[in-house]
Amino acid sequence: MSLWLSGIGVSRGIAIARVQKMHGGELDIPEYALAANDVDGEVVRFYGAHKRAQEQLREVRARIPENTPSDIAAFIDTHILMMDDRSITDTTVGHIRNERINAEAALRRTRDALIAVFEQMDDPYLRTRRDDVEHVCSRILRILLKSEKQLPTRSEHAEPFMIVADDVTPADIILLSQQQVAAFVTEYGGPLSHTAILARSLGIPAVVGLRDARRLIRENELLIIDGEAGHVLADPDELALQFYRDKQAAQQRHRADLVKLKGRDAISRDGVHIHLLANIEMPEDAKVAEENGAEGVGLYRTEFLYMNRRELPTEDEQYEAYSRIVAAVKGPITIRTLDLGADKQVDSGRSHGPLPTNPALGLRAIRLCLKEPELFRVQVRALLRASAHGKIQIMLPMISNLQEFRQARTLIDSARDELLAEGIACDKHVPIGAMIEVPAAAIAAPILARHARFFSIGTNDLIQYTLAIDRVDDEVNYLYDPLHPAVLQLIRHTIDSGRKAGIPVAMCGEMAGDPRFTRLLLGLGLTDFSMHPASVLEVKQIVVESDIGRLRSAVAELLECEEPQQMRDRIAELDRLHTH
Repeated sequence: MSLWLSGIGVSRGIAIARVQKMHGGELDIPEYALAANDVDGEVVRFYGAHKRAQEQLREVRARIPENTPSDIAAFIDTHILMMDDRSITDTTVGHIRNERINAEAALRRTRDALIAVFEQMDDPYLRTRRDDVEHVCSRILRILLKSEKQLPTRSEHAEPFMIVADDVTPADIILLSQQQVAAFVTEYGGPLSHTAILARSLGIPAVVGLRDARRLIRENELLIIDGEAGHVLADPDELALQFYRDKQAAQQRHRADLVKLKGRDAISRDGVHIHLLANIEMPEDAKVAEENGAEGVGLYRTEFLYMNRRELPTEDEQYEAYSRIVAAVKGPITIRTLDLGADKQVDSGRSHGPLPTNPALGLRAIRLCLKEPELFRVQVRALLRASAHGKIQIMLPMISNLQEFRQARTLIDSARDELLAEGIACDKHVPIGAMIEVPAAAIAAPILARHARFFSIGTNDLIQYTLAIDRVDDEVNYLYDPLHPAVLQLIRHTIDSGRKAGIPVAMCGEMAGDPRFTRLLLGLGLTDFSMHPASVLEVKQIVVESDIGRLRSAVAELLECEEPQQMRDRIAELDRLHTH
């Protein structure tokens, strides 16, 4: 009998294959006291497991084909770097020595403390970095416990198979992708995890967050996955099987058509040039973005320079990092200043006291930078120095009022004057813009637009703050709705305010890269989209097939809808009307 299940679709595509379960599950971590003369030996045992874990990741890294896009290898590089992080090694050894406990228990304490820090972060993308800590520590723990995860092995001519697991790491995905894995279903995970992003980069359909999947789905059972809708169908009948085979064939033809758009500008049928930009994290991502037709970078996150370290990055260190990004990107690049809270795990030279109950509403992003001007000054000097090598824009996160923007701009002007007085080259007119992710900023957009050089709408946070929900909280994330009338009105108001003031308005949240919303956003007047590089071609196809003049009049009527389902039906109708 067929079984229909729903999870979170994180990587689009239809896959049809038989199930192979990957057993890992929760680790049973013992804790016991050590005799004084056993402590040194336990430290040696921990370092041995740590070394073996590093070797395993390097082995995975070496198996990645040379012609693979650079962003694929970057996921493994991230985990290798985390292995070297002293906040993992030194802290664990400290627990072993100071508390005289076994290595497994010591590493569990280190892991839990690091995860707790990430879970306090408001930025959904940064919060999901907890999964990377989990993956890295679990790899070492499995070696210590002699309970290493066994991946399925397939011969070169074996049929594709479907993985059902509690979770899969980026390293698992890379190895499985070389063994004809058709798709995967996991019980845990979210759309912003590195696992989900990597699945999208590799084009592997995936559904995550499907609780009890291993219990409900049988070994070797035929499974259909719809990675866009998040649907999983076990033991399908012939009618369902044929429906999804036809849908799979149509998607394969669609992907082949997308490749033809790589060298083409994103110009609509009625001649409107839409700027498609990329969100990136590392210089290596720039190459992938360019290959997919991105015209530049609409969001470069700088938080990774600050995380998992004991000391703040120096000005020179930041300058080198920003210069590498500028050198790697051919078009313009928008760099967001530090967007972490008082819960960041670096020593800023003072204590901020206990964490607030809700750090999302506390001291973070531009608020932290204004409270700690030296922290901000060092970053801004590095950014301005890098501006001498390319077209940089500086974006200020979590602006909620004009006073914050003016204060930040004054500090930036002061840093620029310092550099020029010191004879250090920089762009004297670097554009300073505001990230619109707080409802107050969206409502006050006409005021901010008179002072900012550009806006960028961060829909991830704007939706959360507007609807008062946490999108990674399983209890309330069903309320996360980009089509809520209040959200759409704030987006329209921001775009209109920017247009009237003569400044560009971009969108860098997930909504910008979701093809379900492209025509809606075009109709709202958005002309600058920034997204994951893998989404650029699909959004471009919609742009070149659209008549934006007609869309704007249609969307004006659509915004009068009161019910979410009515809104979705009208958007689907938009797609049908404007595809041909």
